[in-house]
Amino acid sequence: MKKILVPTDFSEQSGFAFDLASQIAETNDATIITLHVLDYAGIYDFTAGASAYPMMGSPAGLEFDEKFLNTLHSTAEEKMEKFVNTHKKEGIQITTDIKIGNAYLYITDKIREDDIDLVIMGSKGAGSTSEMLIGSNTEKVVRHAKCPVLTVKQPKDLKSIHNIVFASNFTPAECSVSNDLLKLQAVFNAKLHLVRINTPNNFETTRKTKRLLQDFIDKNGIKNYTINIYNDKLEEDGIIYFAQDIDADLIALATHRRSGILHLLSGSIAEDVVNHAQRPVWTFRIK
Repeated sequence: MKKILVPTDFSEQSGFAFDLASQIAETNDATIITLHVLDYAGIYDFTAGASAYPMMGSPAGLEFDEKFLNTLHSTAEEKMEKFVNTHKKEGIQITTDIKIGNAYLYITDKIREDDIDLVIMGSKGAGSTSEMLIGSNTEKVVRHAKCPVLTVKQPKDLKSIHNIVFASNFTPAECSVSNDLLKLQAVFNAKLHLVRINTPNNFETTRKTKRLLQDFIDKNGIKNYTINIYNDKLEEDGIIYFAQDIDADLIALATHRRSGILHLLSGSIAEDVVNHAQRPVWTFRIK
């Protein structure tokens, strides 16, 4: 793990994300890349003299006042400097970037261009729409990012993460995340609590579940773990409640890259857990 991306809106939650990124970077000799995106929403300029200002994700024909945007950029630079100086740890390499445009598009572009190993994002969770990183941007990044995404809502010390819940159906397809899971376990040097959530609409016998779990463990060389089956009405609730019951420090989930009608019909368990769990949530996409 050499490159960690921390998108920031300079909120308290972004500070929590940066603090945890600093700790991970320190133990992995990694670089932190801090990105702030001035989203064009709400800064439209409808004056006749507005000059064209190209931005990723802006609607065709949209024009902005260049002087006004330069002022916004300068203000963001001051905030970025203050943010980094407040949260940085000595000896960690940090780079900063400020863009104007669509937040989600710039985040995904940064992941691809800089070959990011991990994204850490702050989040206030469900019911909050006031910050750039909340809501649809976080959900889109969690759903589509090619690298793992860690979302945090509270301050979290790296050394306090000892128990990680990994919820899965442990099908052959989901076994493709095993390398990412082992890397995650190594980052925190933590114990894995493997759990299959049984629901009325997705019921599976204990015998079958245990066989799938054991196959997953044997094929992937999983060490330092527990095997669990947890019953609930909804999978997302079962994951959150199981983590609460064992007082886990972090939840890990694999995500399916669903979009369009499939996403609307099935929803996203990972996104629901990210929105509602108070614990940090680490997601990685099934390949």
